[in-house]
Amino acid sequence: MTKRRMFLRMITASLLRRRSRMLIALLSIGIGATILAGLVTIYVDVPRQMGAQFRSYGANMLLLPKEGGALNPDTLEEALAVLPENELVGAAPYRYVRLDMTSRQQSFTAAGTDFSQIVKTSPYFSVEGNYPENTREVLVGKEIADTIGVRVGSSMELTYQPTAAASDRTPEESRVPGATLSGSAEGFGGGIVYVTATLDDEAKIASLAVDASTQTAEYGGRIPEDEAYLSQFAGKALPIESGDVDALTGATVTSSAVVEALNKATAAAAPVQPKTMNFAVTGILTTGGEEESYVFLSLQDMETMTGSDQLDVAELSVSASADQLAEYVEAISASGENVQARLVKRVTRSEAAVLSKLQALVFLVTAVVLLLTMICVSTTMMAVVSERRREIGLRKALGASDGSIRAEFLGEGLFLGLLGGVMGALLGFVFAQVVSVNVFGSSITFQPLLLPAAVIVSMAVAAVSCLAPIKRAVAIDPAIVLKGE
Repeated sequence: MTKRRMFLRMITASLLRRRSRMLIALLSIGIGATILAGLVTIYVDVPRQMGAQFRSYGANMLLLPKEGGALNPDTLEEALAVLPENELVGAAPYRYVRLDMTSRQQSFTAAGTDFSQIVKTSPYFSVEGNYPENTREVLVGKEIADTIGVRVGSSMELTYQPTAAASDRTPEESRVPGATLSGSAEGFGGGIVYVTATLDDEAKIASLAVDASTQTAEYGGRIPEDEAYLSQFAGKALPIESGDVDALTGATVTSSAVVEALNKATAAAAPVQPKTMNFAVTGILTTGGEEESYVFLSLQDMETMTGSDQLDVAELSVSASADQLAEYVEAISASGENVQARLVKRVTRSEAAVLSKLQALVFLVTAVVLLLTMICVSTTMMAVVSERRREIGLRKALGASDGSIRAEFLGEGLFLGLLGGVMGALLGFVFAQVVSVNVFGSSITFQPLLLPAAVIVSMAVAAVSCLAPIKRAVAIDPAIVLKGE
């Protein structure tokens, strides 16, 4: 029989003779390894799980046009190519304009977007009805729906009234004899007031036309037909001071908008026509935020109404750590001259803070579990040494060396660590899966490398736990033990 086989036989025989005590030590190591493997699995997988949870709070990155650049579907696609596909959850583009509902004398902020991406970047949106799936369909914010009384299935006639395309000249440079000037300004309730003025041979106002269809009919809406009010502008040079003309009674805000629009008016380069389209309301949006005051329509409809595919911003939801997000922002901003990236810091900072605290808690619990396991195993091995004092003393009296005593007890500890580590590593994944499903609501990813790591750590803990009992066993004096003391 070889020395190795003899050594293994001694260890197994010793463990079997003391089954109850060794079972306690094995269970201690096994439970410790289970919790260790489970918590480490959770620790490693927590960034992915937390990232998935935080994505429900909205986008964590914005793409904006650089100064002098342009954000459109093509430049957006180029910027998104920088991000790994498996980390990009969604990218929702937005174009914002003012649309008028002339039948209700109302003006709203309209957002053109991709609804298939909104559900990914803004999963907190609550929709009564359905998201638009076809053109000529809109999603209406609850605040607007309550104001104008629309419901799912209602129709809305929306008008886009573009400002006249201006030449490169400033308002001052445009005020030349015989010029036709066009301008606009925000009036009552956020509605846009449009003006068109013709200058005479002395560059003074010869005629004035006002479009105040977005204003209340009984007040500001009377301005275009009020000859007494409009006649005040005849023969006046621009710019006009607020005290040069009297405001229309009951329409002070609209009157101020007319003056402001005239002072900003420039020579029109080309005539522009408003665009009107009918839309069906497919859903009412509730968010508890400013989105409730928007009307959402498809990018295709937005391009049809405005004649442009330009975008104002793109909201991105990216599943990555704060450090990785910062790297992506730099890479996107450096990738071209059109687009720059920014982080939504309230989301990324909250995610990083929660993640660091959760990982610190997992680390602390793991350390405490390992310490308790070590104490339990050490205590059990101490009791075994006490029970085997006579055996150890007899062996030393017969010539057994301290090294052989150390090797036997250390071998027993490592054997227990091996068995407990294998058992704990397998049960640890089950433990981690249960915690993940109940806490995060999703399955955890199996980490193959944690299996050998858990076994090695368990054997190391068992070996360290045996150091004190081994020292006590080596210190036994055979003469004293054999005398019965």
